Amino acid sequence: MESGNAGVSMTAREMVGLVEAELRQVEREISLEWIASVDAITTIGLYLQASGGKRLRPMLVLLASKLIGDGGESAIRLGAVVEMIHSATLVHDDIIDDARTRRGRPSTNIQWGNHTSVLAGDWLYMQAFQIALRERNFHILDLLIGVTQTMVEGELMQLQRIGSMEVTEADYMDLTERKTAGLFSTCARLGAIVAGADAATEDKLGEYAWNVGMAFQLIDDILDFTAHENVLGKPVGNDLWEGKVTLPLIYALEEAGPEERRMVATVLEDRNYERVPFTSILELIGQRRGVERVRERARLFTEKARALIGEFPESPYQRALYSVTELVTDRDH
Repeated sequence: MESGNAGVSMTAREMVGLVEAELRQVEREISLEWIASVDAITTIGLYLQASGGKRLRPMLVLLASKLIGDGGESAIRLGAVVEMIHSATLVHDDIIDDARTRRGRPSTNIQWGNHTSVLAGDWLYMQAFQIALRERNFHILDLLIGVTQTMVEGELMQLQRIGSMEVTEADYMDLTERKTAGLFSTCARLGAIVAGADAATEDKLGEYAWNVGMAFQLIDDILDFTAHENVLGKPVGNDLWEGKVTLPLIYALEEAGPEERRMVATVLEDRNYERVPFTSILELIGQRRGVERVRERARLFTEKARALIGEFPESPYQRALYSVTELVTDRDH
C-alpha cells in the first residue's frame, strides 16, 4: 500500500464536514431505534441523545468506511450501534459511580433512579445488537460481543480496585484498553469491514484506532484534574472522589513521601475534599510532573496512530483520520 502524505491537518469542522450528511443519518437512526414500547426507555434514550457528545465513535466508523470505499447504509447503521453501546456503558458507569452529572446535565440515575436506569442500559445494549444483527455478518457480531464483554470485565476490574493506591501503570493501561481503546478499535474495524477491506487492512485500521483510544483516555484523565467544571461537564477531581486512581496520580505516587500518600489515602477514604483540599492533590501531581508524563505517554500513542494511518494512500479521509489524533489530544473536554 502506498504511503500517503498525512501531514496536512484538518480542523474539526473540516473533519465533520466530510461525513456530516452521514452523521445526520446516524442521528436519525438513533432517534428511531431508541423508541421502545416502554415510555421510560424512550424518554431516557432521547434524553441521552439530546445530551450530545462528540460522536467520535460513529465518526471513526464512517471515516474508516470512506477511507476504504463506502459502506453506505451499513456504515450508518453501525455508527448508530457503537454510539448506543457507548451510551449504555455511560448509563451503567454512572450508576456504579453514583455520578451526579454527565455532560453538564443530571445523570440518568439521578433523573430516573438506579433501577430504571440499569434496565434502560440493558435495553440499549440489546437494541444495539439487534440492529447489528441486520447485517447478517458473524464477524461484525463477534467483534461487538467481544468488545462489550471486555468493557464489562474492565468495569468489574475497576470496581475491585476502587479506593486502592496500589494500582500500577500496567493495571491502568490494561483497564484503559478494556474500557476505551477496544471500542475505538472496533469502530474503525467495522467501517473497514462494511467497505470491503481485507483482513490486513482491517487490522491496521483497528491498531490505528486502538492507539487513538488509548491517547483519548489518557487525555481524559488529565482533564479530570486540569479542566474547568463548566467545560468538562462534570466536577473536576471526580475520579479520585469516586475512589479511582488514574495515571497522573499513579505517576505522582511513585515518588510520593509517606505524608503525601496519607493525603491521597484520606481523600480515597472520605470520598470528598473536605479534609484534604483538591488544590493539595493538584500540587502533588504538579510537583511530580504527573500531567506532563501522562501527556508524553499520550503523544507516543498518537505518533503511532499517525504512522499507521500514514501508510494509507493520501485522501481527504486519510487526512481526517490523521487529524483525529490532534482532536483527541488538543481538546478541553
